[in-house]
Amino acid sequence: MRRVFLVFAFVAMFALAANAGVVTLTFEGIGDEQPVGNYYNGGAGTNYGIQFGSDSLAIISNQNGGTGNFNEEPSCCTVLFFLTGPGDIMDVAAGFTTGFSFYYTAAFNPGSVSVYSGLDGTGTLLASLTLPVTGDGSGLLGCGGTNFCPFTPIGVTFAGTAESVNFTGTANQIAFDNVTLGASTPGSGSTPEPGAFSLLGLGLASLGMYARRKKA
Repeated sequence: MRRVFLVFAFVAMFALAANAGVVTLTFEGIGDEQPVGNYYNGGAGTNYGIQFGSDSLAIISNQNGGTGNFNEEPSCCTVLFFLTGPGDIMDVAAGFTTGFSFYYTAAFNPGSVSVYSGLDGTGTLLASLTLPVTGDGSGLLGCGGTNFCPFTPIGVTFAGTAESVNFTGTANQIAFDNVTLGASTPGSGSTPEPGAFSLLGLGLASLGMYARRKKA
């Protein structure tokens, strides 16, 4: 019995060591259509020293009381997206190494993600990912008629230390969730953050990530 216990203890210690420094951001606890900003940098969320740019917004699924046109996200019920600007900039002042991963959905337009050695998308480009269209999920079982469904996992490894990531694509047409720093497998972190714990005249409100409710 003692030997079995020691084996399990060793395995547990090895797993913790392997995941040391790995963090997963799920964006739970941020309000619908609210800025992410300093939520993970001394704000209401766990303080990881991670800050998001002014265009970065959280949105809650319309299947769970929010305004987001998405479903089947890896962690219910909030994701990262943007309505204006070049995309979502994530700054990690302390830096992170080894790899980077996340889930994304892009029903109609592709996107991309770039990892840089400096803050605010500066310095050396350490890695980049092209994000193909994931397809319209409105007719898929389990998607509840939403267009942005399901979410696709993707990750990349790199050499060096990264301090920023730019998530980009067509505004209001792509969303991200379970952003994992320090691992190329999405959501593999041992320290996931606790949950709470005008489409520019295009007339595509029903096809965008964000769909305004009709006023009574």
